[in-house]
Amino acid sequence: MKIGRLEKECRVFLAPMAGITNLPFRTVAREFGCDLAFTEMVSSVGMIRGSAKTRSYLDSTPEDRPLGVQLFGADPAVMAEAARIAAECGADWIDINMGCPVRKVVKNGAGAALLKTPEKIRDILRAVRPVVRVPLTVKIRAGWSRGTVNAPEIAVMAQDLGVDTVVVHARTADQGFSGEADWRIIGRVKERLAIPVVGNGDIRSASDALAMMRASGCDGVMVGRGALGSPWIFREIAAALSGTAAPDPPTLSERRDIIDAHLKREVDYAGEKAGYRSFRKHLLWYTKGLKGGARFRHAASNWVSAGQMWEAFDSFLSEENNHLE
Repeated sequence: MKIGRLEKECRVFLAPMAGITNLPFRTVAREFGCDLAFTEMVSSVGMIRGSAKTRSYLDSTPEDRPLGVQLFGADPAVMAEAARIAAECGADWIDINMGCPVRKVVKNGAGAALLKTPEKIRDILRAVRPVVRVPLTVKIRAGWSRGTVNAPEIAVMAQDLGVDTVVVHARTADQGFSGEADWRIIGRVKERLAIPVVGNGDIRSASDALAMMRASGCDGVMVGRGALGSPWIFREIAAALSGTAAPDPPTLSERRDIIDAHLKREVDYAGEKAGYRSFRKHLLWYTKGLKGGARFRHAASNWVSAGQMWEAFDSFLSEENNHLE
């Protein structure tokens, strides 16, 4: 799948996730075959104000390419300027968030709230498209509510205004992240577009990715929560898409090495205290599927340092009869 001016072919994407898809996590995902990763969702207002924290979301390395920057906001002029700045800062791809259902985002008319005002979407795209030469995409939901599903119409408008790809999360905004994603909606979007369509929602395994593509005809898949604690899902999906044998899941020893490398990157990037704090949630995700994992996660509230965390984790892995469930 070729997208706009992007030279690399991309079919398997890491979704932008607030507080999760920082540089360390993105590089881990890429080593397992993620074709394209996104920054955390970036405020357009923070970008044009030069907020140090906002700009830090764009931190990257040569191994972290191509890098998509996802912007959110509701003011067309602000969104255009933020997109221009992001491209100047090295973004390989600009994505406009039209799907976030979080209250603090939608209350300002941004994210999924834009689905209720197609005219605002039109104004934003007309402002942004002329100022960036890198690929421009939109990430949308099926609609604001189950009674107002308008993803196909929004996608057609986006295509007509020069968007290179549409990403569809097959839930409505009022579903949040609950219930099941309706992949048929992705198919309805795909039927009406000539540009690539990427499907998102409920991909927790390589078989899910294949099932989504078969059900919807989408050109690529975007993995979000399915990558938490199992970044090797990308190599599994890549193997499935290429028709090669599925790789073995990591052994306990290999999982320990992956966890160790991930923590080291977090600490190298943010310092020991902040790096440990950022990584802690990942360790809890990494233990899902391990015998006794629930008990281990419950005990996490007692950790006060990285050393204590590692001591508890090594003890957990060495417990007799511990294995992957």
